[in-house]
Amino acid sequence: MSEPPAQLTAPAPRRRYRPGEVTSSQNLMVFVLSMTLFGLANIVTEVLPEIAIGPVELSVSYLAFVPVVMVALFNPLPAALGAPLGEIVFVDLLMGDFSGIGELEGYLQMFLGLYIGGCLVRDPRRRPQIFLAAVVTVAVDKMLSAVVDLGKVWVGVADAEYVEGLPQSILLLEGIGFSTDLLISGVLFGALPAGILAPRLHGKIEPLLGLEPRDPARPIPLAQRGGAVFLLLAVFLSFVAMIAAFLGEIVDNFGVWEPGFVDEYGQRFLWIGVAAALIVLVGVWVAARALVGSRRARTAQETAR
Repeated sequence: MSEPPAQLTAPAPRRRYRPGEVTSSQNLMVFVLSMTLFGLANIVTEVLPEIAIGPVELSVSYLAFVPVVMVALFNPLPAALGAPLGEIVFVDLLMGDFSGIGELEGYLQMFLGLYIGGCLVRDPRRRPQIFLAAVVTVAVDKMLSAVVDLGKVWVGVADAEYVEGLPQSILLLEGIGFSTDLLISGVLFGALPAGILAPRLHGKIEPLLGLEPRDPARPIPLAQRGGAVFLLLAVFLSFVAMIAAFLGEIVDNFGVWEPGFVDEYGQRFLWIGVAAALIVLVGVWVAARALVGSRRARTAQETAR
């Protein structure tokens, strides 16, 4: 008995590329680009001076305008996920100043601030929106950090820093620190330069990655499934950040890697981080050119059919 002939199945049609569609490869490039640029920015802050006035320190925590411009021009989610990782990779790890699980606190706090700030931007060409995004980013980050610091003192896992003879001054010092960080990092090195750069870069950087500029008519919502869900997620991430900070204080040297290369070899060792970041930037540029070229070729083939 002869077997019935096997039926030939036609190959599945190739997925058609739609203009304006963002692929996972492009999101990855935004993630890596944001990570690298903010890593370079944090290397710069390593050489900036700090001024101490009694118990109050005046310093640049970070150059907030770099990640704020990224979350304003691109999808805030991959940009916000990548930026705080840049400090961990190019400054903490490469410079030998990695504090272990405690780094998770700063990562989550910065991510929340950047994501919220990026979603507040509907049109990157409007400077008031950029100003608001920068201030909100730093405010969320520093407010959560202050709450964690107070929580560590309240629980008893860390010693309080206050004016001698006045324990209640810890609240005053945290308030002063929050205000100075908001002014220095949020306004001077955040809102002002970001308000200048974002409108000028809008529509010029996105095509290099094969992306379309953000359309004011299609704003990115803060939460795809409702504000209540995002609020719960933000509270959960803040709680995780607090637990990580507590563990960093309770468990000594858990995941800590501090060979102190900068202390041993001097500020010249910072060039190692700069070189690594530049290599990654070149890799992103090459990958972006290849992706844009392949998309153009695919579009030309589909048009010719």
